[in-house]
Amino acid sequence: MAKKYYVVWQGRKTGIFSSWAECKSQVDGFTGAKFKSFPTLNEAESAFGKSPRGLTAKANPKLTKPSNKQKPAPLSQEQIDAMPFEVKIYTDGACEPNPGEAGTGLAVYEHNKLSELWYGLYQPLGTNNTAELQGLHQALLIAKDKLATGNTVAIFCDSKYSIDCITKWASGWKQKGWTKPSGEIKNLDIIQPAYALYQDIASQITIHHVNGHVGIEGNELADRMSIIAIESQDENLSLYEEPDNNAKLLALRTG
Repeated sequence: MAKKYYVVWQGRKTGIFSSWAECKSQVDGFTGAKFKSFPTLNEAESAFGKSPRGLTAKANPKLTKPSNKQKPAPLSQEQIDAMPFEVKIYTDGACEPNPGEAGTGLAVYEHNKLSELWYGLYQPLGTNNTAELQGLHQALLIAKDKLATGNTVAIFCDSKYSIDCITKWASGWKQKGWTKPSGEIKNLDIIQPAYALYQDIASQITIHHVNGHVGIEGNELADRMSIIAIESQDENLSLYEEPDNNAKLLALRTG
């Protein structure tokens, strides 16, 4: 595999990094991260001096310190498109009402082009959280398959609860025998297998939080798939057969 250089304009530290591992440590889980890969060091150095969309890049990454006072800006479609991942998986869930009928949807992009839409995992009595967790679990399963074929993968989810369950809280819960002092841990039937899978592939993927219903196409399509899951009452995860009709799907009601 050809060597790449990674420019981070916004992350825990900014600068030019010579490996994906170094870059990932600066941007993984950092909302609003701005970064991109380049095939040569010269191109990376040139790009680093040019701020994307008005972002002021700092020449010395050691001077950059993350601020705990200011919340990072949410990811935009442009920033997501610029991320150097071959496969991008969006996941969403819906529940009507909450609790009520729940369903899950996913949209898979390869090289920034939609390749697959999935819907299902209908629950006659679920919650928004169970639908979202189911989606993240399925996204991890798809990610594992894509990694096996040599692809780089990122997951985009609008449920901060689901992301935190799998990437932050589950580790401590497991160490304490899947208990917590404040009471019951809800949705362990989904969290435990999802966390086990996440542990297997965590070093190879990144999971990003995105805001829902802000015009990010993959998130919007995953949302519509979750509505189709509820309407069809499909308990399996099924491949949607009309992936090219985006305009029709986006015109459907939202979850």
